[in-house]
Amino acid sequence: MPSEVRHLVDHGQTHPLVRLTGVLDGDTAGPIRSTLFGVLATQPQAVVVDVTGLRVSHADALAVLRDVLADTRDWPGAQLALCAADAAPWQTAGWPVWPDPEHAFAALGTPDTEHRLTAELEPAIGAARACREIITDACGRWDQPELIGNACIVVTEMVNNGVAHARTAMTLLLALDGDRMSVAVRDHSTATPRFTGPVPVTSYGGRGLLLIDAVATRWGHLPLDDGKVVWALIEPGV
Repeated sequence: MPSEVRHLVDHGQTHPLVRLTGVLDGDTAGPIRSTLFGVLATQPQAVVVDVTGLRVSHADALAVLRDVLADTRDWPGAQLALCAADAAPWQTAGWPVWPDPEHAFAALGTPDTEHRLTAELEPAIGAARACREIITDACGRWDQPELIGNACIVVTEMVNNGVAHARTAMTLLLALDGDRMSVAVRDHSTATPRFTGPVPVTSYGGRGLLLIDAVATRWGHLPLDDGKVVWALIEPGV
């Protein structure tokens, strides 16, 4: 019989708490990745994953946790923590391991809600302009005027691409970490962005990702079951 894994997401804690139960193996790695990406797509400051009820079939199965850690290292930038009574089997995943959620929440501390915001968008003309206004206002309140120009370039390309191609409702996510800001747009199209480098000056279109690549320190996307998140990291002086 194929293995099963079950998950319960509790958003009523200081940080989202994901409880996984079942067996972690080749069959369940995909669902676990999808579950964690779905929680991370909301750009929480941290995610706590309780694996007390999850059995690891073999050491190689932990690769899914290492991949999630690598894929989300720059965005959403969330701290990731595992909870397990016995930390030894989970050490190679690269996540910090705590004996229980209470210890993990205590170590992670209170989330900084002052420097994170979201805005819901319709795929309509004017959406990019509205996002630029949100970014300008946020950077002003966060005392980061140097980030406005590049962040506005990035969000314009992301949102216009969503309007033209995804044609679904979108969510703008902004988060400030020190003097770095992540800009992300979530939509409900599974089509992934493709960047192949500079395009000829005579070509029509295709410059959106080129502009993002030019002004962002790093950028990428998180694939979701019902869409994707395209993100970029903006730093001063870039």
